[in-house]
Amino acid sequence: MTAKDRFLCADAARTRGDSMVGTAPHGTVWVLIEYRGGWPANGFDGLDLEPRTKALVFSAAQAVRARILLVRRHGRHTPGETRRWAVLRYEKSGDHRQQWGTWSRDEDLAQIVGALGAPGQPGHPPVVLVCAHGRHDTCCAVRGRPVGRALSDRWPELVWECTHVGGDRFAANVVVAPDGVYYGNLDAASSVDVVEQHLADRIHAGHLRGYTDLFPPQQAAVTALLRHFGPAGRHAYAIAETTRDGPSRRIRVIRHPPRPAAFDVEVRSYRTTPYQLTCRGPAMSPAVVHEVVSIRTAERPRPFG
Repeated sequence: MTAKDRFLCADAARTRGDSMVGTAPHGTVWVLIEYRGGWPANGFDGLDLEPRTKALVFSAAQAVRARILLVRRHGRHTPGETRRWAVLRYEKSGDHRQQWGTWSRDEDLAQIVGALGAPGQPGHPPVVLVCAHGRHDTCCAVRGRPVGRALSDRWPELVWECTHVGGDRFAANVVVAPDGVYYGNLDAASSVDVVEQHLADRIHAGHLRGYTDLFPPQQAAVTALLRHFGPAGRHAYAIAETTRDGPSRRIRVIRHPPRPAAFDVEVRSYRTTPYQLTCRGPAMSPAVVHEVVSIRTAERPRPFG
């Protein structure tokens, strides 16, 4: 097969016009492990680490539903540099928590277990993660690496390339953690603009996949409000209530001041025709689409909090 004939899932998704709204995986805790060697296709699971330490870290992460990501800085690395690990935790108050450490031996990674059980420290800047996991999916490397370079040039202390974050067909994918915000369909230029706006607490709907503390239909509701009313801060909207009626959900969303209001957003979810959704996936699978049917101002807005 020539390069011209090779199937690329991100190209196919753009041709189909796949919706990425509501596609951020749910989760509020991340474990980052700096690893500069080759990343196995299955990331941390495939590393040849000391078995007991590896099992301890995996079990502790699983207990709090944390996502383990291997990370590295973009570009070449100096031999002997200290490797780092981190536990990042999202808090609804916006007072996000982080704990960082270093490791040289596999056994040092056992520190992560204690960090997962500790509250962590506030006040750290967010971490910008760019999926560049080529062994997992070709598009993640082809589209992710240029984005990693552009963002690293601008914010070298904040940006890390990382293993699979989900949604390969929306590459390049960027996750800002522990803010819990997924962005997709980025290139070098758009990624710099999106991250710059994010760091100024102005989230736009254009490249937004969703917020990881919300479930997919709720993500779609908030994205629709951002698209309708314009960019807003990460905690400008909060979900007050979600009710289900068949394939549809009515989601009441509260907007913060300066113009407090409440909205009822109807979201309908359905499955598409099966497609090949990833570069390496041999099976055809349907995607789930979350479509906003209506937005109505609630008659009796409920106070936030």
